[in-house]
Amino acid sequence: MATAFLGTGVGGPARVALIGVPYDRTQSFRRGAAAGPGAVREASWSLETYSPVLEVDMLEAGVCDLGDLDVADLDPPAMVRRVQEAVDGLAPGVVPVLLGGDHTVTVGAVRALVARFPQLRAVVLDAHLDLRHHYEGSPWSHACTVRRLWEALGDARVVLLGVRSGLKEEWEFARRHCRWVGGSLALPEAVHAELRGYPVYLSVDLDVADPAYAPGVGNPEPGGPALSDVLQALYLLRGLPVVGMDLVEVAPDLDPSGATAVAAAKLVREMVLAFCGSAPAR
Repeated sequence: MATAFLGTGVGGPARVALIGVPYDRTQSFRRGAAAGPGAVREASWSLETYSPVLEVDMLEAGVCDLGDLDVADLDPPAMVRRVQEAVDGLAPGVVPVLLGGDHTVTVGAVRALVARFPQLRAVVLDAHLDLRHHYEGSPWSHACTVRRLWEALGDARVVLLGVRSGLKEEWEFARRHCRWVGGSLALPEAVHAELRGYPVYLSVDLDVADPAYAPGVGNPEPGGPALSDVLQALYLLRGLPVVGMDLVEVAPDLDPSGATAVAAAKLVREMVLAFCGSAPAR
């Protein structure tokens, strides 16, 4: 019988703080990600707490669920500030794990963490470049998320994996200003080795997966990897000094089967255990 590993407290000191950000006012195509955090928590009931791949259990990872931020009525800049304040308020050493919500929630978390870790890098798994300066007149559209991250971090400090969509201008900008941009999920060893020397923020937009595996997202992009490939990519990133992460863009009402939320819950489990769980003694 599975036991929910999200939405529960923790005995002992917390090492991971789960924070829901139920917000979808910056989505550009199909809204619904505001319901994502609750759906992912509910879906976690269908999964075991133990990862047989990583040989670690969520019940031993020190995860504390802080619930959802009250952001529904905020405009995007205020929402970003609210996320920034929440992450900034965590005790040193506690890793924030955000449940989106649309991808703009990432901006607040990165702004908080770069103040604490000035050498912060970002690794983003996403089907879209999200490097527009403005979209439909707004700098806060989720189509601008990575551009806002670049502004916070600087040149050669953003890595993009799984990208298969973007304007010509965005691709040109990415090649000039990002450390690595790949259509696949593979990270060159030289880039991987470099990242091991810096604190890293990991962001996973679920639309990085092919919509056959995760249809309940705001902007599905065909031609992507299977969910198993996304998981394998995360396992290969294990060992990076991750100081914060998120899983965003789950819009459960767009997938009546519920499969997208379950996929997201499994990704969250594996992300937490890969980067924050204690390895078993051997």
